[in-house]
Amino acid sequence: MRAIYRALHRLYGPQGWWPAATPFEVMVGAILTQNTAWTNVERALARLGERIPLTAEAILSLDPPQLADAIRPAGYYNVKARRLRAFCQAYLDHGGLPSLRCRETGELRRWLLAIDGVGPETADDILLYAFERPVFVIDAYTRRLFARLGFFNGNEGYEVLRRGFEQALGPDLALFNEYHALIVRHGKLICRTRPRCAECELRACCSFGG
Repeated sequence: MRAIYRALHRLYGPQGWWPAATPFEVMVGAILTQNTAWTNVERALARLGERIPLTAEAILSLDPPQLADAIRPAGYYNVKARRLRAFCQAYLDHGGLPSLRCRETGELRRWLLAIDGVGPETADDILLYAFERPVFVIDAYTRRLFARLGFFNGNEGYEVLRRGFEQALGPDLALFNEYHALIVRHGKLICRTRPRCAECELRACCSFGG
């Protein structure tokens, strides 16, 4: 796994992920990016930021239809508006960033997963990029790439894969941050649903492309 990381890093360089001005903006982006491309999230965040400050209090001050309209570019905007309001209310009810930062990672993860609309991938995005905890994010790109590389069959549960990566790599915040971003970059450009195997720097250790 470390050799693959080094190959991807040589190919693409540092990704500087997650792009956000504040930890709270990371959290909002993690909710908005569900089932959509990041370019749409950027448009939604810009549109929302033109109307209100990006704070939990300001988001809750908007009526649900107003919030839904503001985040419309992210898609599924009515559902995401409801989820975003639920997250903001829980965030404030539990003391916001200063209080939540004091929680142990496992406790913080359980709190996130208890919020309506926050699943494992969203929770781990928030843990890794907003709270800077060494938690490895498993997404569709990760499943596809590492199944093709032969590390697993791709049908394993989320927690099995997350623990597998964390045990193999050890708790390394900077590595997890960069590795996830590199996997996403490679998954978008090369290791697609219909892969561009002839252009892949990992083809020598991958049996998928023959």
